[in-house]
Amino acid sequence: MPPASTHPLRVEATLDPRLTRWMWLVKWLLAVPHYVVLFFLQIAFLLVSVVAFFSILITARYPRPLFDFNVGVIRWKTRVDYYASVVLGTDEYPPFTLKDVPGYPVHVDVAYPARLSRGLVLVKWLLAIPQFLLIAVLVGGGLTTYRYLQDYGPLSFGVIGLLSLIAVAILAFTGTYPRGLFDLLMGLVRWILRVLVYVFLMTDEYPPFRLDTGGHEPSPALQPAGG
Repeated sequence: MPPASTHPLRVEATLDPRLTRWMWLVKWLLAVPHYVVLFFLQIAFLLVSVVAFFSILITARYPRPLFDFNVGVIRWKTRVDYYASVVLGTDEYPPFTLKDVPGYPVHVDVAYPARLSRGLVLVKWLLAIPQFLLIAVLVGGGLTTYRYLQDYGPLSFGVIGLLSLIAVAILAFTGTYPRGLFDLLMGLVRWILRVLVYVFLMTDEYPPFRLDTGGHEPSPALQPAGG
């Protein structure tokens, strides 16, 4: 049998081996121009999602230009977080673009769905309630994945913020970013983004209750031969 399918969302990241000990203290300040742009992008993200809702309800399709825009917003936000507030795994300043940047150390992509369920579009928020409860712990504050898009500042709150702070504190005193914490943080980021794309109608695949840690997406599990 062929390999099992992977999740439509893919998050790939590489930990910068040359991280400076103290730059993380000022990254949030350097990222202020990004926060300003993202404030407006998150509003556009929500409006686009409303338009997509009605489009899926009527046509079972997410308009491709709107889909690409929202993927771009998630991509932009993830790059800024990776640099300044969540993980803090690079000192390379994030680019101002919705497009994927091959040379940047973190990448987000979502496979475009040919068709989406008209029925699911009405109840995804309800089905995702168990996920909302987990997200509230991970990022702190409200019970929606939209809270993740709104989360700006030197460090996020919740479990992710605490783990990120521990990681950079260790970096400051030892000069080394702990690989175990990096892998765990990337797994948490991956989980949150899977919920985000589900709730905002970009996929019908329910986010698994599974922590796929590490900078790279897990390889599809091979099925037994002759099964």
